[in-house]
Amino acid sequence: MKIPRIKGIIDRRILINYQVDKKILESYLPEPFKPKLVNGKGIAGICLIRLKEIRPKGLPKHIGISSENGAHRIAVEWLENGELKEGVYIPRRDTSSKLNAIAGGAIFPGVHHLAEFSVEESDGNYKVAFISEDKTSLSIEAKETNKWNEESVFENIDCVSEFFENGSVGYSPDKNEFEGLELKAYNWKVSLLDVKNVQSSFFENEKIFPKGSVKFDNALLMRDIGHEWIGLEKIKKPTNTI
Repeated sequence: MKIPRIKGIIDRRILINYQVDKKILESYLPEPFKPKLVNGKGIAGICLIRLKEIRPKGLPKHIGISSENGAHRIAVEWLENGELKEGVYIPRRDTSSKLNAIAGGAIFPGVHHLAEFSVEESDGNYKVAFISEDKTSLSIEAKETNKWNEESVFENIDCVSEFFENGSVGYSPDKNEFEGLELKAYNWKVSLLDVKNVQSSFFENEKIFPKGSVKFDNALLMRDIGHEWIGLEKIKKPTNTI
């Protein structure tokens, strides 16, 4: 059964993006997913998103819920019925919402880990952090900017914006399947963030990502985006997947 269509507002979305050695991602990703490359590098990162007025489409917005959420993402490609698709593989989700944690897979796909979030926002400055019950953690300190990172694998902000807008489909692991969700944004617009500090226990785990295999690339900001989440057909895991 598909996840029901959900409507709401992306109040704030920060995308922290890394360049990752393609061989590391090829070893990490489950079938059928392969890393989507930009100038020979894989792209992975964390989405820090504050949602509000989230409710099944057709219901009034005053019954909607709000939450802070974090999703670890890897840009991927895969073949589906002979057609090459693109999107993101999401190995982990964290949330401030007990409802999301309890109902993961019913409202949003995949297991949601309950986490404590800390958020400070003022005058274009952002400090966002979380730590989950299993001690997975992330923190970022950044400010709005117009300056592009010249060391990025992307040519400019338009290229990175198009990359992530085209990769609006995400799949999360669940038992013997991958649950899918598509983000349909009514008004897609990104701006740049200058990152002063970022720490991620996931991407700094050298058992998964050996030293030197991950490098910060860029960070993007989205604000006040009306949207829908659309449930997709599940993808069966290959029979040889453990």
